[in-house]
Amino acid sequence: MKTLWEKTWKKIFTLGLLSMASTSWASDNNLTLENCHLGEIRSQVKCGKLEVPENYQKPDGDKISVNFAVLPAIDNSEYKAPLMFLAGGPGQAATELATLLERTFREVRKTRDIILVDQRGTGESHPLSCEFEDEQSVYSSIIKDFKASDVTDCISQFKGDLSQFNSENAIRDFDAVRSALGHEKINVYGGSYGTRASLVYMRMFPESLESVVLDGVGPIEVPIGLFGQSVARAFDSLVENCKNSDSCNAAFPNLVEEFQQVKTRLAKAPVVLDIQHPRLGTPIKFVLDEDKFTSNLRMQLYSTRGRSLVPLVINQAYLGNYQPLIGLMASTEGEQQVYTGLHFNIVCNEDVPKISDQMKAADANNNFDGDTGHFIFDNICPLFPQYRPSDDFYQAVTANIPTLILSGDLDPVTPPSNGECTAKTLPNSHHIVAKNTAHIVATSTCANKIINEFLTTKDPKSLDESCLDDIPAEKFMTSVNGI
Repeated sequence: MKTLWEKTWKKIFTLGLLSMASTSWASDNNLTLENCHLGEIRSQVKCGKLEVPENYQKPDGDKISVNFAVLPAIDNSEYKAPLMFLAGGPGQAATELATLLERTFREVRKTRDIILVDQRGTGESHPLSCEFEDEQSVYSSIIKDFKASDVTDCISQFKGDLSQFNSENAIRDFDAVRSALGHEKINVYGGSYGTRASLVYMRMFPESLESVVLDGVGPIEVPIGLFGQSVARAFDSLVENCKNSDSCNAAFPNLVEEFQQVKTRLAKAPVVLDIQHPRLGTPIKFVLDEDKFTSNLRMQLYSTRGRSLVPLVINQAYLGNYQPLIGLMASTEGEQQVYTGLHFNIVCNEDVPKISDQMKAADANNNFDGDTGHFIFDNICPLFPQYRPSDDFYQAVTANIPTLILSGDLDPVTPPSNGECTAKTLPNSHHIVAKNTAHIVATSTCANKIINEFLTTKDPKSLDESCLDDIPAEKFMTSVNGI
């Protein structure tokens, strides 16, 4: 039990640290913190750098700089343990999502700091990115378009020991930031791969965590990359929901047949289209084949907005009009989805070695895109330097920490079955499945309010979930005129 003096000192110390315009304080003088502006957030926030060992087994060896930001609580009159965001991918940079996160966790930020840490290998934390990525456009950026020379050239641009850019070292970095900022405990929210990172955090540093939110779960014991069955499930639910919608069913009564016919047509003869580059405005030739068609439709299944357009895109492609698909692809031009170097480095070393031939065959047996998503296994991963986690890394996490688990019923990559898998081994957890919701529940529903309540009560099983009952059924656009 903390004494009143200790609690007061803790509060004064933390608030004082975050109020300084610039500081180089830390126990080993490796922290800097200064006022900054981030994304579209109007108020001033704090940006920091923390120097950490590249290899934690060699603390006196090479160092890397970990980039982070703190969105200070609006009302800091009463100290509350902050919320740290663990980004997805693997390969997303947390600070690059600051605008979205500030909006999503607005209620949380009223009384708690929000900490965003760029995982090593992303953002400004020794990024593993390549020059050729800057030259790619959305029309030539699916993984299958990467040549072996692209990948090897990319790897040759990386500096440092790639074996140290792993999930466990990322968690050591996150906990080092927690400690450097003077917090005894924090709460963490992980989305997608960020849930995997959160589970690793729960195993490695349980004493550092007050509570955990897992949104779109990627269990440690379930390899990342086997998405064929879950994507097909998400597509099947879209088809069923279209049939149950009078307007959608009337407009697209043969949706599955049209989808399969477009795939067959493009598999036999890709279509070459003369279009304008969405960012540069220069004329380019776009080669659309079956893989590009299904890969881009797969991305639309991640959100309810994207899903609402899929039937129309399929129908128009069936009629020979590919402009709706091109428009969807152009809308993502210029977005940094993931830092592919880190993404491949982690997936190829921590997940793919656990995928058997039988698992690949079962996953490829689907009616959406077959084994298209498996290209990375045999063509990218053999080119990356190898490291291997210990066998203990893959064991289910059993930490007795209050944990809220969220799943979207329509999620194409982290289906509710993943959440059930994790919930079975966490003794103080509760799993909520949000209907009519796709990937990441907090950003598209009222779940952000439920999260705020959970952070206060730390009781995952007594939350008011009633607002999730009001999520409307899927709606679909049925005309190129926007109707």
